[in-house]
Amino acid sequence: MTEIPTVYVTRSIPEIGLKRLRERYEVVIWEEKLPPTKDHIVSRLAELDAEGLVCLLSDQVDAEVLDASPDLSVVSTFSVGYDHIDLDAAAERGIAVGHTPGVLTETTADLAWALLMTCARRTVEGHAYVAADEWETWGPTLLTGPDVHGATLGIVGLGNIGTATAKRAAGFEMEVRYSGRSRKPEREDELAEVGVEATYVERDELLAECDFVSLHVPLTGATAGLIGESELELMSEDAILINTSRGEVIDTDALDAALATGEIARAGLDVTDPEPLPSDHPLFRHAPERLVVTPHIGSASIGTRNQMAEMVAACTEAGIEGESLPHSALRDAGLE
Repeated sequence: MTEIPTVYVTRSIPEIGLKRLRERYEVVIWEEKLPPTKDHIVSRLAELDAEGLVCLLSDQVDAEVLDASPDLSVVSTFSVGYDHIDLDAAAERGIAVGHTPGVLTETTADLAWALLMTCARRTVEGHAYVAADEWETWGPTLLTGPDVHGATLGIVGLGNIGTATAKRAAGFEMEVRYSGRSRKPEREDELAEVGVEATYVERDELLAECDFVSLHVPLTGATAGLIGESELELMSEDAILINTSRGEVIDTDALDAALATGEIARAGLDVTDPEPLPSDHPLFRHAPERLVVTPHIGSASIGTRNQMAEMVAACTEAGIEGESLPHSALRDAGLE
């Protein structure tokens, strides 16, 4: 172990977090645009005898990675989710795991609404229309879309982000329905305080009756493929589907087919399966008329990303110094 502990960072995160780490540790960063391979992470952790690892969702941190450096004491992920980290293996080895919960709730809800509005009012399609020099005159039916105000919004998963997304419906006087594993009276009360009356319904009823459906569930065995062929068939041909949760929640092939046959009107995706979505993927045959895709930018506001970097740095410091992490994934998962 070196005199000054080393932290290996698998991507260049905002400087506010790196500066804090550099004040106490030797910080080594993977500077490339694309993520390092798992083999590279393993070799670098071993070469550096690193005590800290700062990673991203794109990095698979399994037992082999955790065993790469005998002095590794903490893994901090620049994300809320931590399904890319083997928590059981980390707990067995006494390696702390930090993450960034809560920080991106409002920012991701903002993006869900950006996608919803974009799909409803066909703004990306409109830009392409103008850029292609097709705009010759004002037309009574040119690029018409559904009204957002007074429509029915369905929230699948009324957690923090789902609740924040539902709150924004107040300004549009929308009906709000939600589904999940159980009814959440406390969330209903929270929404009522801002003028939103949220009604709990079964998922199939929500899909069949809502004009807009926004997905806000974590990726688990139960939610993988949550929206597939049968679920899409339930939706109205005028419905718009929004996903800012995880790409695997939607069956991509089923969505492709639903867009092709007009089973639903449009989809707005910030997450995809696979991710990144290659430019020659069949889904893109529907863009921009029926599909808008953004590159997983749900948390991409300057303020939120800076706060995430600070949280990652704080977790890394605590783990190296042998202190309790301020945001522990192991604790949240009941493994601590």
